[in-house]
Amino acid sequence: MCRLFGMSSAPRRTCATFWLLEAPDSLSEQSRQYPDGVGLGFFGADGTPKVHKAPVAAFEDRCFAEEAKWTESTTFLAHVRFASTGGLDKRNTHPFLQDGRLLAHNGVIEGLDELDAELGEYRRLVGGETDSERFFALITRETRARGGDVAAGIEAAARWVAGNLPVYALNIVLTTPRELWALRYPDTHELHLLQRAAGGCHGGRHLDQSGSGGRMRVRSQDLAQVPSFVVASERMDDHPDWCPMEPGELLHVGPGLVPTRRIVLPDEPAHRLSLADLRPEAAASQQVT
Repeated sequence: MCRLFGMSSAPRRTCATFWLLEAPDSLSEQSRQYPDGVGLGFFGADGTPKVHKAPVAAFEDRCFAEEAKWTESTTFLAHVRFASTGGLDKRNTHPFLQDGRLLAHNGVIEGLDELDAELGEYRRLVGGETDSERFFALITRETRARGGDVAAGIEAAARWVAGNLPVYALNIVLTTPRELWALRYPDTHELHLLQRAAGGCHGGRHLDQSGSGGRMRVRSQDLAQVPSFVVASERMDDHPDWCPMEPGELLHVGPGLVPTRRIVLPDEPAHRLSLADLRPEAAASQQVT
């Protein structure tokens, strides 16, 4: 299963170190279990989006994935990919960039020919082969149509997909220099939230979080003094305030880190897919590991 991690300390810039793979297993295990891409998105001091990503596989150079990335930003977005659609290629690796925004996705959308037809001229925003980047283009179209209202754009795009295409899961995290959004839909995969006070629940502690799957670790000394808001595919430490997003819930976190949460997709997808319905490679990518 792909791993998502989003974090905001806006409007404060903080430094964080990311280890996007922590896998001590043998080469034979790595050949079966290593992901198909790792990526990290953040923003420069002037708001310019920056993306570091690599289509990592067991037979390729894993230097990027194993190296600690020391970066400074108001928001961060990290993704570890298990491919369901699109080959092992940098252009298919998350996060994706459109209109100065970054997006990463965990799930499967089918009916891509129909989605391409719906996108029309917005299909040109898609540089790779993934369902994820196509869905992002639909969000971009709907956001532009609504005067830049990202929450409304996400909701409209997700409603169209849920009503017209076969869907297994549609979990996303989207970031700008000052804001973060997350959508969980339907109840297939979890997303967890943590509103973290400066120093954490014990006071004075830096951030040091690691997913139970051993695929991602994040550390920030700055967050001993600065509050933050985190979204992740799994609880990443023992903080008692982690809570799950509800199916169909859209989260928005703006500067000041005050969250807005509401159910925007209360109904099941019109064409909900089960694991058994997926192509073998897509099904393998969605297994919880």
